[in-house]
Amino acid sequence: MCDFSLEAVRSRPAKVGDKLTTHTFNWGTRGFCAPEDPGMAVCLLPGTELSFAEDVREWAMAPWSSRVISYRTAIFRQVNKEKAHTHHDALEFPDGKIVLLTTLKPGQQATVLQLPAEAQKAQPEPAATPAAVRDLIDANHLTLVD
Repeated sequence: MCDFSLEAVRSRPAKVGDKLTTHTFNWGTRGFCAPEDPGMAVCLLPGTELSFAEDVREWAMAPWSSRVISYRTAIFRQVNKEKAHTHHDALEFPDGKIVLLTTLKPGQQATVLQLPAEAQKAQPEPAATPAAVRDLIDANHLTLVD
């Protein structure tokens, strides 16, 4: 998914193996883009696993510094979905820390390792046919009682 603030930006869904770059789009919102097309946001599904080329860097309060998150893997999440007009796209790191994607420094390289599994739809149980019921009765030497 792409954050609400990226709705006006061209976008496409992520694929396994995609090389992505953190990028600042219109109005200062950060997200992922494909390095060959910085104007197109690449949208991730919650649960997508990423691997970064280096330790992840987050903007700090002072513009000349950054905070290093000492991990190179993360899982894409969406947070605060009940709140409209706020950033939802986030990364969860192995220690459980969740960081908004828009707080990451631009220019960081990541690879999509795995997309989330799609939920399996429950298959309805086939109804027993009269012939199948007779076969079960015969196989178990039972008698049908009315």
